[in-house]
Amino acid sequence: MKKKSRTKRPLSALTGIILSIFTENPFKAYNYKQVGHLIGVKDSAGRDLLLKIITELVENNSLNEIRRGKYMLNPEKLRELSNIKKYITGTVDMKKTGKAYIIPDEGGDDIYIASNNVAHALHDDKVKVLIFPKRKSHKTEGQIVEVLERIKDTYVGVLEVSKNFGFVTTDNQSMPYDIFVPKSMFNGAESGQKVLVKIADWPEKSNNPFGEIIDVLGTPGDNDVEMKSILADYNFPLSFPKNVEKDADRIPTTISSTEIKKRRDFRNTWTLTIDPLDAKDFDDAISLVKLENGNYEVGIHIADVSHFVIPGTALDDEALVRATSVYLVDRVIPMLPEVLSNQVCSLRPNEDKLTFSAVFIMNNKAEVLEQWFGKTVINSDRRFTYEEAQEIIETGEGEYADEINVLNALATLLRKKRFNNGSINFNSEEVKFTLDESGKPIETYIKEQKEANHLVEEFMLLANKKVAELIGNPKELKGKEPKTFVYRIHDEPNPEKLNVFVQFLKKLGYSLNVSSRQTLASSYNNLFEKIHGKGEETMIETIAIRTMAKAIYSTDNIGHYGLAFPYYTHFTSPIRRYPDLLVHRLLEKYLENGKSANKDVYEEMCKHSSDMEKKATQAERDSVKYKQVEFLLDKKGKVFDGVISGVSKWGIFVQLLISKSEGLIRFNELKDDYYYLDEDNYRIIGRQSGNIYRLGDKVNVLVKDVDMEKRQLDFVIVD
Repeated sequence: MKKKSRTKRPLSALTGIILSIFTENPFKAYNYKQVGHLIGVKDSAGRDLLLKIITELVENNSLNEIRRGKYMLNPEKLRELSNIKKYITGTVDMKKTGKAYIIPDEGGDDIYIASNNVAHALHDDKVKVLIFPKRKSHKTEGQIVEVLERIKDTYVGVLEVSKNFGFVTTDNQSMPYDIFVPKSMFNGAESGQKVLVKIADWPEKSNNPFGEIIDVLGTPGDNDVEMKSILADYNFPLSFPKNVEKDADRIPTTISSTEIKKRRDFRNTWTLTIDPLDAKDFDDAISLVKLENGNYEVGIHIADVSHFVIPGTALDDEALVRATSVYLVDRVIPMLPEVLSNQVCSLRPNEDKLTFSAVFIMNNKAEVLEQWFGKTVINSDRRFTYEEAQEIIETGEGEYADEINVLNALATLLRKKRFNNGSINFNSEEVKFTLDESGKPIETYIKEQKEANHLVEEFMLLANKKVAELIGNPKELKGKEPKTFVYRIHDEPNPEKLNVFVQFLKKLGYSLNVSSRQTLASSYNNLFEKIHGKGEETMIETIAIRTMAKAIYSTDNIGHYGLAFPYYTHFTSPIRRYPDLLVHRLLEKYLENGKSANKDVYEEMCKHSSDMEKKATQAERDSVKYKQVEFLLDKKGKVFDGVISGVSKWGIFVQLLISKSEGLIRFNELKDDYYYLDEDNYRIIGRQSGNIYRLGDKVNVLVKDVDMEKRQLDFVIVD
């Protein structure tokens, strides 16, 4: 019997949004025009679709037509929603105050847990929750009754010592408790030092967990100590075990003639790499040949890591545990030892290198006419930085200008087609720093994505898409059963979150058309164009991303919503991502007509890789946040330009234009008036003057305080 996919598909975005409007207002009646107004549907085609969906909801007894053209939630549906299970399981989202929210395993709204009902649960723990009866106009609340799985038991913090005991105040903003440490468990640590502490016990009647110090990291404020602290807090290893290093050192650095004969030879084909200036792990290269008939042969060549990293070895076991390289501001914690990541597997110029390639015959419209996948050997002609390639694209001059401009023209066409097909153009700014010898940031800037970046991106996307289609697309399979494979999947937006986002945009004077998947994607892209350069840009883009599901790895393919690809995988970065290494192994096996791999085994590795990717992303953000705050440490009293990026009950948040650092202007620092929060309209209003500060407004602020320990900034508004 065929195993059922464990990935559940939600209601279509529009149907889910419509139903959420009625469920959030169960005693209110709407006509279809009112619903259309709430979600920003303005055209007649969209209203027709709305009426059709509402009619279907009436037919399946979700809604009642209480009078002609007026609809209300069916009371039976309300009772169904009210009579949810007494218990649910989920993941803890803990706040520094001690309160928490539970993200249910089965989806749906978060459940609020008061601080006196968290029952020793900690952030990210898997828990069982008792649901309280829902009160009208109140959020769903509950009580944690059991911790099913403790996800994290080690924390980084500063030890403060009393006479016979100490407490570790943790760096982690999701940890609301200090950790009690008996003197016998100091293990050489001294007061004021940054340490790694492990929770050993938590007596039932104790407010604080008991711990043991397992590592002394050093003096707070030292760059190396702070970066290691971030890694230690997420349990990333700081070095490779000796047996792994030995495995790596045994790998031959030369390629045998026997191995070369097994492969398609591209060593005499023009090939380049384009990477960041400071990159050392070059895991992708692109080749180009113009054919006699005017078409092009484009090769996407990826480091053949699977040739060197063999399943069952200590090297492979360690790579799986790490699952990803971690990129902090000033260092890389690689998935593979340096001899592999920076030498043997890195596609350095003028060296023979083993690769796994996707080769396409394309016409001048960037249409793929033929494709080939297999093991190859290359010798890159030139290593370009993004800046060098960009200058050639902009000027049309420089070494290999003709080839680069052909690749850029093809990539531009691929990009245009992708967006026309519904791909969403999320713009995410990457903050970069120039550091001095001690690691202190002396300059900060935003890394721009230009044509050279898009050139590489489009060909990598093409290779990833075509590899996934080869294994998963029924057209490619020609009647054969699909085999186990690793996909990169991205689910549809959560309807409730999308509805909240639509209402948020409406208050800011923007709209989002959610009448269909295609119009939603197009509407997102139009929105991003409209807000570009405006004060509210960062806030809107951040919330837009939060409405989306997170992309993950899975053996159950549901497509990639954001890219609008029915089949997608990660094939192009096996030096730094373990799932890409899995894809290489499976692709090689299936090209040789091998049997389908064990689905359960690969699904477990997919889940682990997704979890580790999330941790790596959080660690990278923490390192950027630390440097953003540190950049302002010697700038107290100075004035900078900023934009209001958020409003809250504590005051207004301002993001500086120079560094994208975000700080708080507290209400008591606004001396000219007494201000109150108008939360619904994302603004604060002066009670006497009527003066308004709203989301997106440009302001000048003085840096009042920089708290490195809490990584917090306090600003004061100036005229």
